[in-house]
Parts: sequence; structure tokens; C-alpha cells
Amino acid sequence: MNELSLLRPKLVRLKLSGILETLDQRMDQAIQDKWSYSQFLLTLTTDEVERRDHRNLGLRLTRSNLDPDKTLETFDFSFNAKIHEPAIRQLATLAFLKKHENVFLLGPSGVGKSHLAQALGHEACRHGFDVLFRRTYALLQWIGAGHGDGTYDRRLANVVKIPVLIVDDFGLKPLSEDMQSDLYEIVCERYERASTILTSNRDFKEWPGVFNNALMASAATDRLVHRATKIVIEGKSYRTESFSRMSKSLTELASA
Repeated sequence: MNELSLLRPKLVRLKLSGILETLDQRMDQAIQDKWSYSQFLLTLTTDEVERRDHRNLGLRLTRSNLDPDKTLETFDFSFNAKIHEPAIRQLATLAFLKKHENVFLLGPSGVGKSHLAQALGHEACRHGFDVLFRRTYALLQWIGAGHGDGTYDRRLANVVKIPVLIVDDFGLKPLSEDMQSDLYEIVCERYERASTILTSNRDFKEWPGVFNNALMASAATDRLVHRATKIVIEGKSYRTESFSRMSKSLTELASA
């Protein structure tokens, strides 16, 4: 039995079986280029680290509920000159995550708020942060559904503890009393502990209207806006403009 036959089961036992994917290739390279023992070992372990990082990134993206196409690379900044690209690029450095600060993207429907929020989520995933993206109503509905199967506490805890929570369409739909209570708990528990990225069609002054209880509204909004970055996006709708362009193209083809 040769050395490789002895090595393979040991790599499997040590949970390093991924090395086997490139082992033969790296051995050939080592012989051809006359690598040192340390260079050969470094290359094999680097391959394994990169494989694990790639696998972990895939898992984070799957769990995040992010749209795979909503990234900074796919965002068309040229469409709307009112979007301050340097500010978005600065947010993409993720400095706000290290400070446990919040980010709010506000503006009318279709201007790119959700895309940019998810793009920041993708950047966070790439840098090793766990992310969860959900629409506000759907998130609170999912948490509340946990009362039926005994998973309520676990669901709420998972949302509270996620390092990056992206809440889309905040204030779009009226919330039940239970939903308001859960939202309040999320805001309070995440305050200065984890970052929340929030998109909304509503201005700050309208946010207290999400809660029926005035004291709860004041306490929640005060915590949300403390040490937060607000970016207001104005301009025309991407979706409406895209629909107009497509309709125009179809009309031109029909008349050709």
C-alpha cells in the first residue's frame, strides 16, 4: 500500500477530504516546479480554506433570502443621477456593521431601495456576516406563526441575533397588535448590538404611526434612528421606466 492510500482515509477522518480534489494536481505542480515542503503544504491548506469559504458563502446566501441578482455589480447608478454613488460605496465598506449602526433607504417605490439594501446584504455575506432579508409584514407574520408550533421564542431569537437584518417595505402594511409588539422587541433587543438595514416609502415623521401605542412608538423610533445613516432616494421608477422602454420596443417592432 502506497503513501497516498494511507493519506486519504486520514484526510477524511480529519475532515480535510476537500484537499483530495486538488491533491494530484498540486503534487504534479510541486514536482514540476520543485516546491519546498512548506510551499506544498501551504498551497494544499490554502485550497482547503478557499473551498470552505466558498461553501460557507453559499450557505449564508441561501439562508439570507437575498435575491442573487440584487448586487452592487448589477445596480445601474447611471439610471438615476440623484443617487449619491459615493455614499453607497462607503456603506459597502461595511464600517457601519462594526459599529452596530443602522441604515435607512427611503424614497418612493421603484427607485432602487430594495436592490441597494440587498446589495449591502450581499457584501455582508461576502465578508462573513450572516444576513436575513425579509419584507416587514412577512417577517412578523413568520415570527407570529411560531405560536402554533411552539417555535415562537426560537424564531424571535433568531431574528434578534442575526448580525445583519434587512427589513424591506417598513410601514407599508398595517400591523396587528402582536406584530407591533414583536417589532418593538426586535428593535429594542438589537439596539446597539446588531445592524438593521431598513427600506421604506414613508418618511421618519410617519414611522410612529406604525404603532398604536404612542409610548411604544416613541421608544422604538428613538432607538431605530439613534446612530443611523439615512439616505433618501428620489427620482423615477426603474420598473416603470423599464416597462416604458419595453413597450416602446415592442411598438417599434410591430410597426416595422
